[in-house]
Amino acid sequence: MCLSIKFYFYPMRILLVEDEEKLAKSVAAALEETGNDVTIAYDGLIAERLFKSLHPEFIVLDVNLPGKNGFELCTTFRKADPNVPILMLTALGELSDKMEAFAAGADDYLVKPFHLQELAARIHAIAKRQGRTSEQVSDSLRSGDLEMNLSNKEVRRAGKLIRLSQKEFLLLETLLKANGRVLSKAELAEKVWDMDFDTGTNSVEVYINFLRSKIDKPFDSKLIHTRSGFGYYLKEEQS
Repeated sequence: MCLSIKFYFYPMRILLVEDEEKLAKSVAAALEETGNDVTIAYDGLIAERLFKSLHPEFIVLDVNLPGKNGFELCTTFRKADPNVPILMLTALGELSDKMEAFAAGADDYLVKPFHLQELAARIHAIAKRQGRTSEQVSDSLRSGDLEMNLSNKEVRRAGKLIRLSQKEFLLLETLLKANGRVLSKAELAEKVWDMDFDTGTNSVEVYINFLRSKIDKPFDSKLIHTRSGFGYYLKEEQS
């Protein structure tokens, strides 16, 4: 079940390590509603590999996992990145289990079953302490290795400065703010050109192609995608 969360997070790359598929998908859906990019790992060994490739900005970690347990993973993640926030989810509620989690480097510990609103509140609190919420970072938009600075109007991908025209910038900003949602040509025409969509014009397609040539073409992975018959969306998709 997808739950509307009343907290706004600065969009983060979240690694969710949980072997219960139904729970994992519910948690991921709830966190994605607030703009986060969530990757699920269903066992410890996969989580370890994803940690190295994704460089997550937040980790939600179960304890009882196939392959490698959460306590071991937490220790590994904490050694590799002393600053990444880690919240552990588990059915183990004894004090000794909590102490072991904190000793391994967890920032917080939530016992199953739990409410998604409580999970959201805890993630928000941890992210706020670490300066990752919109209150501290309101002038940047990000998707994968693409970052847009709204203050100085700069766009970089993989650290490389990308020069955009005003309309290209507005179009990219609109796609980034949609957080992976598919936007129709009519929506884009209204938001970027402030006009009703004319089926006889191809302005949207032309500028999407301009963006792709600058944002996607020079790089291996593509961020701008077409949903045939519906529109366009921007999202880092795992191969």
